Formats: sequence, C-alpha cells, structure tokens
Amino acid sequence: MMMKSLAATSLLAFLWAVSVHGKDPELVWPDPDWPRVTPVEAGMDEAKLAQARDYALTGGGSGCIIRHGKQVFAWGDAKQLYDLKSSSKSFGVTVLGLALMDGKVKLDDPAKKFCPALGVPPDENAQTGWLDKITLRMLATQTAGFEKPGGFGKLLFEPGTKWHYSDGGPNWLADCLTLVYRRDLCELMFERVFSPIGIGRGDLRWRNNSYRPRLLDGIPRREFGSGISANVEAMSRFGYLYLREGRWENRELLPRNFVELARRTAPGIARLPVLESVERPGHFGGVASAHYGLLWWNNNDGTLADVPREAYWSWGLGDSLIVVIPSLDIVVARAGKSWKRAGGGDPYDVLKPFFGPICASAKTTAPPPQGGATLLSPRTTATATGVSPLLDATATSHQPSPVIREICWAPADTIIRKARGSDNWPMTWADDDALYTAYGDGNGFEPFTPEKLSLGLAKITGGPGDFIGVNLRSASIERKGDGKRGKKASGLLMVDGALYLLARNADNSQLAWSDDHGTTWTWSDWMCSESFGCPTFLNFGRNYAGARDGFVYVYSHDSDSAYERADRMVLARAPKDCLRDGDTYEFFERLDAVGQPVWTKDIAQRGAVLANPGRCYRSGVTYNALLHRYLWCVAMPVEDKRLAGGLAIYDAPEPWGPWTVAFTTNAWDVAPGESASFPTKWMSTDGRTLTLVFSGNDSFSIRNATLILKP
Repeated sequence: MMMKSLAATSLLAFLWAVSVHGKDPELVWPDPDWPRVTPVEAGMDEAKLAQARDYALTGGGSGCIIRHGKQVFAWGDAKQLYDLKSSSKSFGVTVLGLALMDGKVKLDDPAKKFCPALGVPPDENAQTGWLDKITLRMLATQTAGFEKPGGFGKLLFEPGTKWHYSDGGPNWLADCLTLVYRRDLCELMFERVFSPIGIGRGDLRWRNNSYRPRLLDGIPRREFGSGISANVEAMSRFGYLYLREGRWENRELLPRNFVELARRTAPGIARLPVLESVERPGHFGGVASAHYGLLWWNNNDGTLADVPREAYWSWGLGDSLIVVIPSLDIVVARAGKSWKRAGGGDPYDVLKPFFGPICASAKTTAPPPQGGATLLSPRTTATATGVSPLLDATATSHQPSPVIREICWAPADTIIRKARGSDNWPMTWADDDALYTAYGDGNGFEPFTPEKLSLGLAKITGGPGDFIGVNLRSASIERKGDGKRGKKASGLLMVDGALYLLARNADNSQLAWSDDHGTTWTWSDWMCSESFGCPTFLNFGRNYAGARDGFVYVYSHDSDSAYERADRMVLARAPKDCLRDGDTYEFFERLDAVGQPVWTKDIAQRGAVLANPGRCYRSGVTYNALLHRYLWCVAMPVEDKRLAGGLAIYDAPEPWGPWTVAFTTNAWDVAPGESASFPTKWMSTDGRTLTLVFSGNDSFSIRNATLILKP
C-alpha cells in the first residue's frame, strides 16, 4: 500500500519493496577510434547521406557523420588539417565555460574587471563612455559593439543595443580569459579539454595571434576570432563533447548549463537589430541575432525548416562546420572550401542542401543518454512469481510537442514579483473565483505575517496584471520550521467546494482538507510513505470544472524526499469523492498493448509516466482546455536556486502522456526557483497566452508566455 496509518507507522516502516531497473543504452566513446556502423545499423538512409556528402564535395575537403557515438559515413582524409577560420570561435568560447565552472568569472561581469585595457587602442573608444558597460556575455554574443576586424577595432554602437558579427569582440574575450588564467589558453585547452577527449597536437593547431602583439602581459596571446586548424577527427570529437553536454566518459569537462547557454539564443538578444558588416553587406542577414548563442550558430528561430530547432553549429569561412543535433543524437564535421552562394538568398540557404538530407536520413529520433526526456527500456519488477518485463515509461525520446512549436517568454524586465522571501506557490482555482495558494519559508504577502512560516496560505484575486494577494491565516494548517524541518505545501486543489492540500516533508507526504475555504483544516490519519516525496495535483478549471473524468490525479518525482532529484516521474489517482480515504488510491504501472493505462494498488509496481534521468524534480501540472493539452512544468534548479536554473515544459493529450517537450532549457534567462505552474484561471480564451507562476528570487513571481502553435 502507498498510504499507511500513522498508528502503524513504526511497524510498517520495516516493510519494503524492491524494483530492479534496466539500464539505458550505454554511451559509446571513441576509444581510441570511432566505432563504425552502416547507415542501416544507425537507422539512417544511405542515399540521403550520399546526397549530403556529394554536396559537401562541391567544395572538396573531408567530413564525417557520427550517430549514437559511432561513425556512420565519412569522406576525404580524416587526418588532413584545415584552417577553420571562424569555427575557432566555438573552440575559444569553451574557455569561458571552463572559467565559469572554475568560479573565476560570471557571464555578466564587466570585461574591464579582467582586462583593464579593454577596447584601447584606439583611444577614441575610451571617449564613448561605453567600455565600462561591456560584459563577458556581450563579447560572447556579438553584442559588445566592436567592428569586424580582429585587431584593435572601433566601437560601432552602445554595447547591448545591436548585434554585429565581429572578430574583435571575441578576441577581447580571449584577452580577458588569458588574464584570468594567467597562462597560454592553448595549453589550458589541451590540458583540460583537447587531450582528455583524444585530440592530439597533430590533430589541432592554434596559431600565434595574427592581429595583436604576440604576448599579453608576458603570456602567449591567442585569438578566438580565428586561428585554429584541425582535422575532422578532432572536430567530431569536439562536437561530441558538446552533444554529451560537457561530459566525456565519467568526467564533467564543461558545465551542462554553459553548453545550454552556448547553443541557445537568449530572448533579449534575439530581438536586437543587426548591424551589417561594411566589408560583407548582407552576408549574415537581418535576423542573425535570432539564431546565435555563445559564439555558436543555431536554428532556434526555425530558419532551416527541415532541421530541428535545437541544432547548433560552428561555422567558418570555407564552410568549416561542426554540427550538433541533440534530438537526432548526431554530430557532423566538415571542412574544405566554400560552397557556391546564390545571390540575394538567405545566408542560411547554403546550409540547406547539406543539413537537410542528413536530418531527413535519420529515420528515428535518438534517445539522448543524458538530459532530455527519454524513453526507458522495459524495466523488470519484482513479483510474487519472479521477474516480469513491463513497459515502464510513456515519455517519448526527447520528441518535440506535436502541437506547440515554441514558447515565447515576455521580457525578463516585465516579471512581477511579490511576497518577497517566500516560495513554493502551488495553486488552485476555487469556486469563489479566487486562486488559493500556499507559501513556504517566508511571511507571505504584504502586510507580512509577524512570524516566518514553513506552511502558510494566501488568497489571490484579480488577473495577472492587477492581482491582489492576501494572507489567509489558519492555525490548523500553518506550520513552522525552515527547509526540511517543517511541512510545506506541494499541491492544492479545490473539488466540489472543498480545498485539498498535499504537504511534503511529512514522511513522505500527507493530505489535509478544508470545507470552509481554508479557515479550518483536517489532516489525514494516513500518509504516503513510499515515493511521492513532493506530490502535486493536476488542476483543471474553476472548482475542478472540465475534469477529464471522476478521478483526481497526483504527480511526483519518484523519491522519498522533496530535496533529491529522481530519474522519473510517477502518477497516482483516486476517485474525487474518495480523496480522504488512503485505500482508494492506485498507481500508474504501464500502458497496455493499445496504449491504455494499467493501474495497480501496489505501489511497488509503479511505473514511470515520464523519465529524465537525474532531472525529475518539483513540478506543477494543469490542463489547457482550449488546446486540449496537459502542461507539466518541472523546475531544474542549480545549487543556488536564487541565481540560475533550468526549466522544462512538457505537454500531453492525456494525464499519463505521451509527454513531449514544449520547452526545455538548462539555464533559463532568469532563476526559476524550485516550483512553477500555469494557473488555469490565467489562461487566455484561445489558450495561447498563459502566465507562469514560479518561485524565482524566493518570491511570488509571474511571467507571461505565448504559445506558438504548429500549423
């Protein structure tokens, strides 16, 4: 049983159930060479790969295609070195990832903090008053304002106001990081990155600086704008490091958050106007700012219609390319001479005949071994008769939503924050048209409560633009105690005029209810003692209007603790008229042969409703009635949740899935905190404009979101 009587707690604490999980497919590494497979074995169409290769060879050179860590296709001399030109930028910015991991810098640190001579010469730059405004992030996103040449160029505009492709800005970033580490960055990269992933000095060379004095404060000076020559073997290994989000075998060489930042365009940068190069007008196009991360190009804006949006790549003169496509588990390396351009086209057009066939050749979407929602292999479960296989997950393998093309977030400066110092914020839409919520480790809304509460209630009226939050005092539900020491609300739901609250930190969790809109509460005499350490309710409309059926659904990450991440999410349900009876709950086990859910009374037989190894955590689930989609928000905080963190939004047609990815990032542009949800009351009449309530900055934080739907 999931629920155990408080009176029987000490006795039943000795009861246990064992489940044995099958391993996900193990990662493959080049050791020492890439294992080789045929296109058929890799699930790829050989004719389409040949089409991509033939186009690549119109510029000569070499190339290889890696899928699932194995070489599927190759051409040319894998050991010949090529001048990679601007692909060097993606190698160079990797040093920034090291500095972030080492705690030596922060992205928004002023660049002059590390390089006091930043921008000078020429002296006229100092007269602009702009040099103090330049951050490391600006140097890495082509928004600092330096002109194109890699030497000591002029500032063309106020930093952060436009996007302009430059070698000078990245070279200033190289100078900053040289002074941060006080050593030759080439030696640093061979020590920390190149050698550990099997790139030797005969595979990659980094020339002396060609645009600035060879030494900087007595230290060899390298360029980021250009300067690296490498073979496609080294290029493919470097791309594979990024595909695996900075990990190589059992070592973390780069922080995952940095890789996420590198491959995505920040919302504020995507809207910046592009200042074209005087030397090459029209070369980058007027929307280049919308598909550029940290010195990596990407397809975040969907310019390449036949390429997944999460694809990203290095790109240099001569069309040197390192292409990373996470959802297909593919890395491509190509170097040679430039391909022929057609006049008047989009700058990305030259990539289509190469990228398109490669993506089309992949007949299946690849399960990413680390990060991203994954399809679990069948698990084995202990039974009375032995061990039997069960289909354990309904999560797809990092599949994008078939309905939601993207989620556009309102600018960060439009976020409204109230109730500062309090977090959690599970919510439900009540029969009196108010939103009821709960906070933790704080004093709620102003006027604050005199004492800090681990569990406190509040009532919210109005819309997202004019809401009013009022603390709702109730001695029978309020609790004290910071962190794990006090009960905290993890789920709220109103059904037929009764409020229900799920509390975590209760060995593992416990239910309470109120029949008078939160004035008085009754705690159940049973608790959830296995898994469901941070349970939350699925919320429908006002007073549970529009519910799918007569059940109430409860989700949690599969852990006894609200403070530990899990590999999967689990699901329970109970008849809405019997929520107060612990014996009525049953648990999602698997899908049957026709895709219908199988439920069990035995919690030891519970299966995963969604899997994401090491990244399942606190969450909120609501139903978007206009789109007929369930939306599941999962926070992925880092060690200091006030500063940064990731966020995933999954969607599904049913409470049990299949769950697909509508939005995911390891590093949202603001800290999401540890909980988030889309209140159903604050969804627009067409279902496309939502308001995210999240606990970032330990506040009641709200941010508008627009869903862009697929045709």
